[in-house]
Amino acid sequence: MFTIEWTSVILGMLTMLSSFGWLFDRRRHKHEMEGLRADNRQKEMNLGKDYVTEWRTYIAEPLEREVGELRMEVKKLRDAIQRIDRCPHRDNCPVLDGVRGDEESGDRSLETRDGSKE
Repeated sequence: MFTIEWTSVILGMLTMLSSFGWLFDRRRHKHEMEGLRADNRQKEMNLGKDYVTEWRTYIAEPLEREVGELRMEVKKLRDAIQRIDRCPHRDNCPVLDGVRGDEESGDRSLETRDGSKE
């Protein structure tokens, strides 16, 4: 009988120790998972920063340069059109007629040389 009691006590202690080990291992695993999640969030943020940098470098900056160039061209064209009023040949100017024709009919550019529309 004495042997059975010691066996029960030893088995009970082993069960308690293994359950404490399981609890501590679970906590350790939980902390490791939180650390991995934080690392993944940091990697995602770095990846997002890289995407933004590449987007700016390859898309936004070239578009900004192109828009700036187009604005300069439009400004030059406006200045040229405003100077038409001072031109001595404005009555027979084919460029002015072309500009006025485009302003009067928006679909005029669709006409071909023979007058048919595309």
